[in-house]
This record gives sequence, structure tokens and C-alpha cells, in this order.
Amino acid sequence: MYRKEAAMQKTWRSHVLLAYSLAVLAFLYLPLIILALYSFNDSRLNAIWTGFTFKWYLQLFENRYVLEALGNTLFIGAVSTVVSTVLGTTAAIALHRYRYKFENMMNGLIYLPILIPEIVMGLSLLVLFSQVGLPLGKPSIILAHITFCLSFVVITVGARLDGMKEEYEEAASDLYARPWQCFRYVTLPLIMPGVVAGALIAFTLSIDDFVISFFVAGPDSTTLPLYIYAMVKRGISPEINALSTLMMAVEIFLVLLADFVQTRQMRHREKSEEEEENNLYEERSR
Repeated sequence: MYRKEAAMQKTWRSHVLLAYSLAVLAFLYLPLIILALYSFNDSRLNAIWTGFTFKWYLQLFENRYVLEALGNTLFIGAVSTVVSTVLGTTAAIALHRYRYKFENMMNGLIYLPILIPEIVMGLSLLVLFSQVGLPLGKPSIILAHITFCLSFVVITVGARLDGMKEEYEEAASDLYARPWQCFRYVTLPLIMPGVVAGALIAFTLSIDDFVISFFVAGPDSTTLPLYIYAMVKRGISPEINALSTLMMAVEIFLVLLADFVQTRQMRHREKSEEEEENNLYEERSR
């Protein structure tokens, strides 16, 4: 009797938890789905569905200002990603390999740009650029994006370094490999999935950023998030829905690609470790 009541109580709790999870997912993703659906609506009114069409996407790509904002976004995102990936990978290797004073404090400072509210970071960067005399434009946005993307790259690559065995580098050193050769042919291939994942995350954050870019952007450096904000102030149109849908699709693809790279490398590492254990067991059995 007691077991039956316990099983019924467990089933009731699982149903409540499932319903709560579905409600949270619906609250998060239902507005995005509705926005994507109305980007194919033939009517300019978002409240009435009159038919399916692709004309808003065609008009979107014929808009000169949209293409200019897209070019700025891709250029800023590419430069920020390359610089933050190189600097973040170098910093992650240094933090992982060397032990120094105030190590915990330095690791905490790495997380600081992630924890600080974006409006505070944007305002502080605006004050900094005005003090040093840097004009607002593409350079200021790139520097700002590097600032907050750097931490994500360091954390992603650092997690990959923590899971890497040091025996590989030691074996390369025993075979008289120079430090650069050891890094080029041993360390870098092993941490490459983390580097790629960090770069994809940095690119996604860069093309999606609005708050910090709003503070440090100049008149000729409008990005897609800033352009969408300017369009919304004049009223929501189907072009905004189409542009937002395309941005969501690109960001979802990049996030899934980063997750796929990490998952594939993790499975490959687990398979390699299992093969090594099997080979070691066979050698001991002989």
C-alpha cells in the first residue's frame, strides 16, 4: 500500500514538473515562433493572416540600408571573433600552464565581463573612449566586442585544456620536439574543438549585441540590431519580422554547430581513451 502511494505521488510530481517545463518553454519560444510565422504573412498587419508570401524577404534584400548594416555586422563580428579567439586562446593556455601569485583573483577577473551588466560595460567603455579621444565608429565597436567576447573564449578553451592529458605534451618533449612544435602538432589539434566553439560563440555574441553597441557606435557604423531598433521606433513592419527571423536562424545554426563540434570531439576523446585502456589491458595480459 505504501509503495503504491509513493508511486502515485512520484507520478503526480513528474506530471507537474513536465507541465511546468512545457509552460516555461512555451513562454520562451512561442513569441519567436509567432514572429517567424508572421514574417511570411502577406498583410502588413501582424494581427491578421491573409496568406503566405516571401515578398518581405525580397524587399529586405533590396533595401540598401539593410545591406549596409549587414556588411557592418559581419565585418565587426569577423574581426572581433578573430582577435578575441587568438587572444583568448593564448590567455587560456597561459592560465592553464603556469602557476603564479593571485591566481584565483585573475581567474575571477576573467569572469567579470560576463557578470557585469551590459549597460554598465557599455557606459564605461563610452567614457573610456571619450577620455582617450577615440572617435566612435567601427573601431570602437570592435574593441568593445573584443572586451566581452574574450572571456567566453578563455572559458571555452580553458575547459578543453582541463580535459586534455598532459602526457601527450610530455611525450612530444621526450621526442625532442621544440615548444613551438609541441604546440603546433600536439596541443593545438587537441584544443581545436574548444577554439572553434569559442570562436562560434564569440561571433554569435558579436552579431547579436545591442546594448554595448548602442553606446559605442558612430553614425556610419550601424549594425543589424541597431537598425532593427531604429525600425521598431517607426512601427513594427513585416521587414522587421523577416530580418529578425533571419538573425535567429543564423544564431541558432551557429550555436548548434558549436555544440556539435564539442559533442563530436568529446565522443572521439572517450573512444580514444577506451581504446588506450583496452590496448593497455591486452599488453598486461600477455
